[in-house]
Amino acid sequence: MDGPRHDLPEADALTRPYWEAAARGRLLIRRCGACRRAHHYPREFCPHCWSEEVAWEEASGRAALYTWSAVHHNDLPPFTGRVPYLAAVVDLAEGPRMMTELVDCPADTVRAGMPLEVAFRDGIPVFRAAPGAVSSTGR
Repeated sequence: MDGPRHDLPEADALTRPYWEAAARGRLLIRRCGACRRAHHYPREFCPHCWSEEVAWEEASGRAALYTWSAVHHNDLPPFTGRVPYLAAVVDLAEGPRMMTELVDCPADTVRAGMPLEVAFRDGIPVFRAAPGAVSSTGR
């Protein structure tokens, strides 16, 4: 592929544990030791109470679909070869919302609130319908 990849993360000291875990098929989130609330994307402080007492924890990988959009045109590599795809926001079981992509899920079967599970593509978390989330009729 020619040109830069716009789908690959640039890890820094804070996010490196997240991306290393994702490369091993594990989804991490941050949890505050002061207020006990989880958050995502990774930050050095809690966005709820501003405490710096935050630590990594493994997420369950379960989520519910909050919203989505079918992307039919994207000129950035490698997305051009993936269109159409479903960009999504999911509510993780632990509470935080996360931007992601839905995979292995036909657009006509997608519905708000549908149960999802994490999957990994090239070390990047994506989500797919949880077993039993899509009936044989597609709804």
